[in-house]
Amino acid sequence: MAEHPLGRRAAAMITPFTADGALDVEGAQRLAVHLTDRGGCDALVVSGTTGESPTTTDAEKATLVRAVVEAVGERASVIAGVGTNDTRHSLALARSAEAAGADGLLVVTPYYSRPSQEGIVHHLRTVADATGLPMLLYDVPARTGSGTALSADSLRRLAEHPRVVGVKDSAYDLMKSGRVLADTDLVYYSGADETNLPLFAIGARAYVSTVANVAAPQVRSVLDAFEAGDHATAARRHRALLPLVEAVMTVVPGVVAVKALFAAAGLPGGGVRGPLLPADEGVTGRLVEALKRALASPDFDRVPPTRRE
Repeated sequence: MAEHPLGRRAAAMITPFTADGALDVEGAQRLAVHLTDRGGCDALVVSGTTGESPTTTDAEKATLVRAVVEAVGERASVIAGVGTNDTRHSLALARSAEAAGADGLLVVTPYYSRPSQEGIVHHLRTVADATGLPMLLYDVPARTGSGTALSADSLRRLAEHPRVVGVKDSAYDLMKSGRVLADTDLVYYSGADETNLPLFAIGARAYVSTVANVAAPQVRSVLDAFEAGDHATAARRHRALLPLVEAVMTVVPGVVAVKALFAAAGLPGGGVRGPLLPADEGVTGRLVEALKRALASPDFDRVPPTRRE
């Protein structure tokens, strides 16, 4: 298994919409190229939480995968979120994503129905069996309910599947993560920006970042410094990003914050779909200031944007 089977510096892409609320395919392609060529992302997650997957149709999801794959080619892996609380629906989305050209799948634990650990394992194995694509497990109990958090034993069992290659870890459980890292070959992707460096310290080697939508080089630089052995610089950069992470992820949902920042900068993004509501003027102003302060931090003076010709 490759150390980073689907890339290590992934942005959790927003899904841009037009003024009338339709999928903005051209905007998605522009954003994908920007994140890859200017931001240095080597992976893009589409139709995840930040991509508003609960409110996009199956057809829109497939169109989005095709558009992003066309835009970035082999410069970045495209990972499609296909998780639902319905096994048959997840199978259909997984096969559709494979047909549309996705490089990998992201599958959240099934929510609402509150299946047993055995039911969760069966669901995830069934989706992994449905395609030839590598798959990341998405462990995010804050969104799926504590009853659907993957246990360490379930993660060990799922690690035996040849196409289950990693975990997007948003469980905030360093004990569980450390134990599974010690016992398996799963590649751990930090799924929350504030846990990137703590998880790197115990063996994670990748991330899926919402904040990378607006500060991809800065987010990337934390991992780059850590892997270069400069742990002091990595720690300073991580701390310098925390006020921005807090602003983006705590006052309003992350996608609302990112789209507010995009709107302020004139970038493609559009509005959010209900039940989400857009950020008001006050929140947007605070987000803009937090982003400006982060980008102006001297900790990032030697972190120029990546440009690929």
